[in-house]
Amino acid sequence: MASPDDRRYAETHEWHHPQGDTVVIGLTRFAVNELTDITFVDILKSDGQIKAGESFGEIESVKATSELYSGIDGEIVAVNDQAIDTPAVINEDPHDQGWLIKVKPADPAQLDKLMTAQQYDETHPDGCC
Repeated sequence: MASPDDRRYAETHEWHHPQGDTVVIGLTRFAVNELTDITFVDILKSDGQIKAGESFGEIESVKATSELYSGIDGEIVAVNDQAIDTPAVINEDPHDQGWLIKVKPADPAQLDKLMTAQQYDETHPDGCC
């Protein structure tokens, strides 16, 4: 199964989905499968400015703890409390209900620097899902 083609992807396995004047950011199915059971999510910057390549939180699983990164500059305008309160939603539905943050981008053109779904999937020949 291919990654959704309505969004852009960072090398660090976060998807970026433009929706109106915001960009929703979450973790890819490939990353979720690699981490296995996600047990904890911590958004370090629950509001305020973030920069491309900067960590905005951590995600823990039974296997590892990983940083979460933004691929764009902007302001966090929403955090998915459901994903924080019930991290299993990320395991079950990482591309929709398991989103992490919504960002008002400083420069929407930064999305063009991220990978397309096809480019992202090509970097993971074993498949994304």
